[in-house]
Amino acid sequence: MLVWDRLNTHVSHAMRKLIEQREWLTVFLLPAYSPSLNPVEWVWAHVKRSLTDLAIVALDRLEALVRNRLKRLQYRPGTLDGFIAGTGLVLDIPTSP
Repeated sequence: MLVWDRLNTHVSHAMRKLIEQREWLTVFLLPAYSPSLNPVEWVWAHVKRSLTDLAIVALDRLEALVRNRLKRLQYRPGTLDGFIAGTGLVLDIPTSP
């Protein structure tokens, strides 16, 4: 299963052709502008909030801080689950046949 926004490359003719060749793949497209339905938007908002009021003098330092914040999130599954729950979407866990 793949959930995508409507970025032009995601809905291009070439991408539709690739998807059609994979019967096992189910694609769900989000509405045209729907940041509240995209958990990634919640992740970036969380990271940005953690960087407020910092004076970054070098791009490599900013990159290191962003990587650090994202790495920390890997060890906070409850926070990540909260980002998904915040969308209001329900995830059904598939069962084995």
